[in-house]
Amino acid sequence: MSLADTLARGIDTLGLSLSDDQQRLLLAYVDLLVKWNQAYNLTAIRDPQEMVTRHLLDSLAVLPYLGEGDTLDVGTGAGIPGIILAVVRPRQAFVLLDSNGKKTRFVRQARRELGLDNVEVVHGRVEQYRKAPSQIICRAFASLSDMLALMTPIMTDNTRLLAMKAASTEEELATLPTQWQGRHHTLTVPGLDEPRTLVVVNKA
Repeated sequence: MSLADTLARGIDTLGLSLSDDQQRLLLAYVDLLVKWNQAYNLTAIRDPQEMVTRHLLDSLAVLPYLGEGDTLDVGTGAGIPGIILAVVRPRQAFVLLDSNGKKTRFVRQARRELGLDNVEVVHGRVEQYRKAPSQIICRAFASLSDMLALMTPIMTDNTRLLAMKAASTEEELATLPTQWQGRHHTLTVPGLDEPRTLVVVNKA
């Protein structure tokens, strides 16, 4: 199956509606990622079909839970999920933050080539970032408690944290400090026979 067919079928399975132009931009992003990955270790996934499933469709699966406010993608890496979400939400502002210089260089190049005027790329650590966004999204890189400890300085009473995790998080939610409340949503990613969970956390 072609990459375009895999993407189109996945979008249909997720019940989403993306324009032909948006699908073209997402596939152009995969092409860029494949090309840059030959010289830089941006992602461990090398196969373009797997990139469509594990990067594009995995990111698109969170769309029903993504609010409309300005969004900070912490630890964006090669721009996942920030670049993908920015393609689908062109009127929404995204800041993509990562401490790895070669990865932010790639994300800046992708931003230029895809014409994503709604994306700002920041090379730095979350501990040094000071602007409070409406929502924060990330592919979970630590326990919820550790992530919240890092991000508390930029979370207002209205900020939501969306953590993309691979497994169930009931135990983690039960150990959240009392000032936080969280709920988890089980995600089904087309073509991926692995558990995926989105945890949404905000101040109680």
